[in-house]
Amino acid sequence: MLALKLPLILASNSPRRHQLMKEAGFEFRVDVRPTDELFPATMPPTQVAEYLAQHKAEQFGDFRGEALVLCADTIVVVDTTILNKPADAAEARSMLKQLSGRTHQVITGICLLGPDGYQAVSDVAHVTFRELEDQEIDYYIERCRPYDKAGAYGIQEWIGMVGIERIEGSYYTIMGLPVHKVYQLLKPYVK
Repeated sequence: MLALKLPLILASNSPRRHQLMKEAGFEFRVDVRPTDELFPATMPPTQVAEYLAQHKAEQFGDFRGEALVLCADTIVVVDTTILNKPADAAEARSMLKQLSGRTHQVITGICLLGPDGYQAVSDVAHVTFRELEDQEIDYYIERCRPYDKAGAYGIQEWIGMVGIERIEGSYYTIMGLPVHKVYQLLKPYVK
């Protein structure tokens, strides 16, 4: 494990983020505080994930100087439309149909609250799906229930394995945590 000068808090319930942080060698504890995921309607989609990550980090201001707090948010953007987490199977189906046969952006924003305040950055990856068949979409939704994933899919799950033809950018950004950027933010705090 990489030893840090301060305790690290990962403010996320995402099992994928937990896994990636462990595999990157970081010891952390999980603490999540309720946060609305609202953003200004006029905000360009490319700024939303970073904005939301910092908004989440601001809920931990009482830890400043006592711990490092890492927050993240991932969005999927088709043209200029943000696809959030689907509420149900019908919404998941609609999202996957929008992604079918097209390239979209996955943007993950991260924010680290450290002794010197907030540092927020984001990373963008481009994902291209082949044309997905209705039966493939239905099978995936029934099997994986992707209601906790922006854009209604996980790259590491069945639909990602069989449906994604090309990615440009970090695989880990698409999974929900650009580990290379997290490492750069945490590097000054490594003992």
